[in-house]
Amino acid sequence: MKNRAVFLDRDGVINEDYGFVHRITDFKIYPEVFPALKKLQNAGFKLLVVTNQSGIAVGYYTEEDFLKLTEYMLDIFKKNGIYISRVYYCPHHPDGVIPELKMVCECRKPESGMIRQGIKDFNIDPSRSFLIGDKENDIKAAHKEGIKAALVKTGQGIKYVDNTQADFVGENILDVVENFILKRASAL
Repeated sequence: MKNRAVFLDRDGVINEDYGFVHRITDFKIYPEVFPALKKLQNAGFKLLVVTNQSGIAVGYYTEEDFLKLTEYMLDIFKKNGIYISRVYYCPHHPDGVIPELKMVCECRKPESGMIRQGIKDFNIDPSRSFLIGDKENDIKAAHKEGIKAALVKTGQGIKYVDNTQADFVGENILDVVENFILKRASAL
């Protein structure tokens, strides 16, 4: 039987989004993330992060900076009994200043390359999986792979509430988990 997963955008969903978050000192996880991810994990969902990181391509920070912050985030989750199966990231941007990262790619949301790779890597059933994002590009990427998507009002989500194609709009990640994912998952 295929696995169920919840794909999570990072900035604005897991942590406060100050714009190009890349320093550990600026990385503030929303408190409701911990109970939300525990509930998903206890319900048998694999947890996968899918994050656009164009700050690498445009030279605001390095890939090493991103990887250090990712290690820090995963360590915090591990200490809280939460296991993230994988973090997928897109370092590309068509207007990048790093030549090898300046491109239109298949992984930058709204394209669905990161999600598609996660589906393949972890034998995921898209029809029984979900995505939580704070931008319409997150929602579009999920829908391209047949995954139900929820928009949170945290991060930049409030900007998209009136014109979203999301299957659900929640106040934050915990609201989405309790009032959308876990309710819908029991019917799948």
